[in-house]
Amino acid sequence: MKQKKKKEKISFFTRVKTNKELLLLSLPGTAWFFLFTYLPLFGILVAFKKFRLTGSNFFTSLLSSEFVGFDNFKFLFSSGDAWIILRNTVLYNAAFIILGVVLPVIVALMLNELRNKGMAKIYQSSMFLPYFLSWVVVSYCVFAFLNPEKGYFNSVLAHFGIDGISWYTEKSMWPFIIIFMSQWKGVGYNTVVYLASICGINKTYYEAAVLDGASKWQQIKYITLPLLKPVITILLIMAVGGIFKSDFGLFYQLPQDSGPLYPVTNVLDTYIFRALKTNGELGMSSAAALFQSTVGFILIMIANKLVSKVDSENALF
Repeated sequence: MKQKKKKEKISFFTRVKTNKELLLLSLPGTAWFFLFTYLPLFGILVAFKKFRLTGSNFFTSLLSSEFVGFDNFKFLFSSGDAWIILRNTVLYNAAFIILGVVLPVIVALMLNELRNKGMAKIYQSSMFLPYFLSWVVVSYCVFAFLNPEKGYFNSVLAHFGIDGISWYTEKSMWPFIIIFMSQWKGVGYNTVVYLASICGINKTYYEAAVLDGASKWQQIKYITLPLLKPVITILLIMAVGGIFKSDFGLFYQLPQDSGPLYPVTNVLDTYIFRALKTNGELGMSSAAALFQSTVGFILIMIANKLVSKVDSENALF
C-alpha cells in the first residue's frame, strides 16, 4: 500500500513537472476565476439575510445582519405581475434561443458561399459592429425612428396621410421590435462562431461530394450541417441555462423605461432593478440573482442529460 501511494505521488509530481509550461500559462486564468467567480460565492449568504450596512466593512455587516431564511425570495412571487414577468422572461428568451441558432447559421452559410472573400469580410465586419454598441446608444438611434413627434417612421406615415403612432405607448408593437433589435445586435457575433466552425471543416469532404455530383444544397445538408451539429448543440445547451436571465439594456433602455409598455417589456431583471431602486433591499435582489442562477444550472443539467441520451458525443459532459 505504501509503495502504491509513493508511486501515485511520484506520478503526480512527474505530471506537474512535465506540464509545468501549460500550468503556468493557465495560472492567470485560474487566479481570475478564483478571485472573481469562486470567492464571491460567499456573497450568496446575502440572499438569506436582511442585509444592512452596520459594520466597517461588508463581511462585518453580513455577519451581523438578521437571518430571514427564504423571505427574500417571496417578493419575486408576491407581486400581482409575477406571472406576467416570468412569462415575458421565458417567452422572449425562447424566441432568442431559436432565432439565435437559425439566423446565424443561415447567415454563416451564405457568407461561406460568397466567392468574393473580400466582400464576405466586409459583410461580416458590418454585421459584427452592432455587437459592440451599447444599448444606450442603440436606444437613442431607435428613438430617432420612433419619436412620436419627429420620428422618421411617423414622418413617412404623415407623408401618406396616415396618422402617426405613439410608439412608446403602443405595446402591441414592442415584442416584435425587441426581438428584431436583439437579433440585429447579436446575429453578427453568433455568425462569427458558426463561420469559424464551417471554415474548420476539412475541404476534402466537399471535393469528394463534388466528384459524386452533389449540389450546393446537398453539400450543406449532408456535410456542413451535420458537422456543425456539435457546436450548435453546445451553444444551445448554454443558452437554455440563461432562459431566466435577460439583457437588461434591451428591456430597460430600448423602450425608454416607458410605463405603458411594462406588460410586454417587464422581465425579471428589470423588475428586480425597479424593486431595488424603490426599497433598496440588497437581500431581495441577491435572492433573485440566486434564483436565476440555480434555475439556469438545473436547466443546463437537464438539457445536457437529454442530449447525452440522444447523442452522447455532442453533450457537454
